[in-house]
Amino acid sequence: MKSPVKVYLIDTNVILRYLLEDHEIYSPKAKAFMLQVSHGKKKVEISAVVIVECIYVLEKFYLVPRNEIVDSISRILNFSGIMITNRSEILEALLKYEASNADIVDCILAAQSSAEKPVISFDKDLEKLKAITEAL
Repeated sequence: MKSPVKVYLIDTNVILRYLLEDHEIYSPKAKAFMLQVSHGKKKVEISAVVIVECIYVLEKFYLVPRNEIVDSISRILNFSGIMITNRSEILEALLKYEASNADIVDCILAAQSSAEKPVISFDKDLEKLKAITEAL
């Protein structure tokens, strides 16, 4: 019987060290690990929460422009070892994020919204993002 494939849950700090290459010890380790993920040698599950935190830190702390953030995160999401159930929604949210001034959480909600799953919010940005909403 074949043993199950190990799937890693990746934390924000690993992605940040990989993208920023700013730590002499952790960045090379992150790069080596992510190289294996990019080639599918390691399987990684990435949570939307981790993506949100990465974007927040890159934007607010490191002042990385939105287009660079979107490019970097999109590339990672397309690594062959990345497992994410809502990949298309997250990629759509990244496009909304890049094209607007809205925060990433609103962009994810907008991307996930549908007639069957309308968003309930007082935030007017959701209208600009073409989210399916319903008033309270």
